[in-house]
Amino acid sequence: MKHKNLKSSILLFLYLLLVISCDNKTPYNEIDDIALADENRTEDWLAYGRTHNERRFSPLIDINVDNVGGLKVDWYLDLPKDIGLVSTPLVVDGIMYFTGTMNIVRAVNAVNGEMIWEYDPKVGETIGNTRQVGWKHNRGLSFYKGKIFAATWDGRLIALDAKTGGVIWVTQTFDRNRSLYITGAPKAFKGKVIIGNGGTENGPARGFVTAYDAETGEEAWKFYIVPGNPAEGFENKAMEMAAETWTGEWWKHGGGGNVWHGFTYDAELDVLYMGTGNGSPWNRKIRSPEGGDNLFLCSIVALDPDTGEYLWHYQTTPGESWDFNSNMDIVLADLNINGKIIKALMHAPKNGFFYVINRETGKLISAEPFVETSWATHIDMVTGKPAETENARYVNGPVDITPSPWGGHSWQSMSYNPQTGFVYLPALHSAAAFSDEGIDLAAFQSVDFGGGIGVNVSPSGNLPRGYPASLIAWDPVQQKPAWSLPQEVFWNAGTLTTGGNLVFQGRSDGKFLAYNAQTGETVWSFDAGLGISAPPITYKIDGKQYISLLVGFGGGFARGGIEAHALGWSYRMHMRRLITFSLDGTADMPDQTPPFYPRPIVNPNFEIDETLAAAGQQLYWGCFNCHGGGMFGGGMAPDLRASAVALDKTAFASVVRDGSKINMGMPSYPDISDEELEALQHFIRLRAKETLPVYEKLMAEAGIENEAVNEEMGH
Repeated sequence: MKHKNLKSSILLFLYLLLVISCDNKTPYNEIDDIALADENRTEDWLAYGRTHNERRFSPLIDINVDNVGGLKVDWYLDLPKDIGLVSTPLVVDGIMYFTGTMNIVRAVNAVNGEMIWEYDPKVGETIGNTRQVGWKHNRGLSFYKGKIFAATWDGRLIALDAKTGGVIWVTQTFDRNRSLYITGAPKAFKGKVIIGNGGTENGPARGFVTAYDAETGEEAWKFYIVPGNPAEGFENKAMEMAAETWTGEWWKHGGGGNVWHGFTYDAELDVLYMGTGNGSPWNRKIRSPEGGDNLFLCSIVALDPDTGEYLWHYQTTPGESWDFNSNMDIVLADLNINGKIIKALMHAPKNGFFYVINRETGKLISAEPFVETSWATHIDMVTGKPAETENARYVNGPVDITPSPWGGHSWQSMSYNPQTGFVYLPALHSAAAFSDEGIDLAAFQSVDFGGGIGVNVSPSGNLPRGYPASLIAWDPVQQKPAWSLPQEVFWNAGTLTTGGNLVFQGRSDGKFLAYNAQTGETVWSFDAGLGISAPPITYKIDGKQYISLLVGFGGGFARGGIEAHALGWSYRMHMRRLITFSLDGTADMPDQTPPFYPRPIVNPNFEIDETLAAAGQQLYWGCFNCHGGGMFGGGMAPDLRASAVALDKTAFASVVRDGSKINMGMPSYPDISDEELEALQHFIRLRAKETLPVYEKLMAEAGIENEAVNEEMGH
């Protein structure tokens, strides 16, 4: 009898130990909307913004403002085949999942970084020579009931077994003959997965989002952002309503509105919110010549998650004409405004205004500029519309507009800390000159893979501030900054905030920093040796808190141009990494190569034909999105001025026409002629000669170590 009681006691003890050790964890294959909405769950990072609320806030306090100075590298994973890294990792049940270059999905042990599985969707092989648009990077994944959901830039939505990486189902989300692509993270919620796409600038795009059954991949519903041809009928009453805000034959231009980012599911109200994109083309005079608000461009649209039925909308930029899309993150919180608790959503789109909206009704609560907004003075609280400045739409000739098309805030995530009440916002300060002079507005028509935006955009000399970016702690109740830190580099990464009174952010210059969330004081800094574009996450396993992020300069700005090029993050010169920190980290991580500038090859035996070079300059418009404005590479692709491949006709044709590098992200152009290839060669040689002084200036500023590396590489 004693033995029986002892056995029962031991079994009871083991059961209680198991319960305690499990910390009330939900089994990974049962993680659904309840877990995804749980703000108190700290061991994981289950969704893009940690929870359905998209706050990027963790209550964890183990790493805090008092001890963060002791943060060190705990483990790291080298990623030698990757280029731009912009993904938010997920952590579920001790496993970390993330996307790398060419949409490769990896699962690693979240405690030590050991590889568990890798899935390669073979984007290059899938595309072959059927299309000429795309991006190497992707912003993230979604997890739901034991499945990882990933999207590829050729338009596939893929469900993987989270434990094994095995394919469960694959769905093609758009016609591959259209110039669309996917760089965003899918959003899994309520038994469904939703995904949109980009491509507004690459052809006559009509934006849409599609929801698929999470178990089968079957289409559940589709919602178009803008109306189609009225003669073909409207899909629903929402499109019929939206058509009243368009003029002319807009459907011939697509209209735009592509939702490439910005999904939030409200588990409390059972509503799906999405931020919509800019016009196709940008210039409203072309797509809607008699004006109009052009719904649902640049809007927050609320939908029924079960059916995709329209509920309400709020439009941030009516009749959009500046690429001021609203694809930025939508953050949910209950705010105390004038003594009343409001179920709010917060949104800081490209147009430079910070919006607080009642998420139950869609009613605007407040809106104030967080950066300079020369296109509009304020938001009218009666109509909810911006008060535009004179000639903002470049009707009376060229005009400088702030923000530029980069936006006052782009896709780099903001975070919200309910303890401080502040939103931590990576802001951009830039301007651009807009004009449509010289464009035949009546005849303009973009074509798939040829694209066109219908407006001339160039850098402005009238910059709004003496620095290009800032980190702002924004008070959404008072609608003003609590503190703001000027930053000397552009295109910095998204933020993470924690219960330890901390804000973390990586920057384009390779610095990863922690700030006092209340005051903005810098309390920790780490030099990753390579530009950071991905946001950090945090999680806790076996009583230990970790901070983790991907390091690899990426996104639109990293394509190139002199500003990005000057950072020195040259193509394949620096090791991309996944780095994880803790307070007792002891990992010995090798240093990176210093910033590097490839030397333009000036071949004295190559006689440049100016006529051919001029023709090549026109062809290069199809190349600059990857190889850089002005042919200054930013690190996402080889710098053509320094490429030996461009000197050899056979090798050049093999890459450009035959697609020999397609698995590395270089699309093939099977229809390009020998004459066109030769013209490109002459333009490349011309730019190499013209920009050699720029290289020499950068070298003088950086020192001679880069010169030695150039010699070793044969440049």
